[in-house]
Amino acid sequence: MQTDRLTNRTAWPRRPFVLALLFAVLASNAPAQKQVESSLPAALTPEQAAKEGRALVDQLLAQRPAQNTTNTGVMTIRSKNHRRQVPIRFEVFNTETNWVSRYQGGNMDALVIHNDAHPNEYQLRQPNGTITVLSGNQILMPFAGSDFWLADLGIEFFHWPEQHLIKKEMKRSRSCKVLESTNPNPSPAGYSRVVSWIDNESGGIVMAQAYDAHGKLLKDFIPKKFEKVNGQWQLEQMEIDNDQTDSSTRVDFDVNK
Repeated sequence: MQTDRLTNRTAWPRRPFVLALLFAVLASNAPAQKQVESSLPAALTPEQAAKEGRALVDQLLAQRPAQNTTNTGVMTIRSKNHRRQVPIRFEVFNTETNWVSRYQGGNMDALVIHNDAHPNEYQLRQPNGTITVLSGNQILMPFAGSDFWLADLGIEFFHWPEQHLIKKEMKRSRSCKVLESTNPNPSPAGYSRVVSWIDNESGGIVMAQAYDAHGKLLKDFIPKKFEKVNGQWQLEQMEIDNDQTDSSTRVDFDVNK
């Protein structure tokens, strides 16, 4: 079967779904999102930045997967003195009232219930079927010992009250809008703000950087490779780097061919 490859130096694929940043090969046969308006004044007033930032986030949160999806892959977790691999499995499915992403790896089975503009709900499922609902700083729990927190899987920073569109610029060969999400009450172990480069054409996240409670860079999120299969782009590899612990987690997906 004929396939094409895409790296971070070539044209970004049309991904209609923001969670392509994370674990999902989602909505692979959905039509491309209507192009986000790329014109932006040279300088926005704080009021304009907040208004346009909120409008952009509302648009992204309103998206739902076009179809139910299941995929597998391997996480490679690297620290200074250790390297290990964890098989992973994830599902994305719609319900009548919301949509759910489920992540399984190691001894962890986590669900993120997405309710459009309303807060996400995070759950842990035990082998006996018992479900624990997480709240507060509990969602900062690492997924299967990786550099991904459960809050990262739910792109929780899009639900913070302060969203500002700060500028537009090229990033990884794509024209992007730069969104700054600010947490008004960060926990000592959490993020104070996240800066996301959002592709004008697809609405997908080209790159994101998360800062700790002291304003220092903590994590980089970078989709690495895509592969075109049967005319549709699928996320093949992504990575998250922790700049403070010098650890990283790479996810290699089993691309359906």
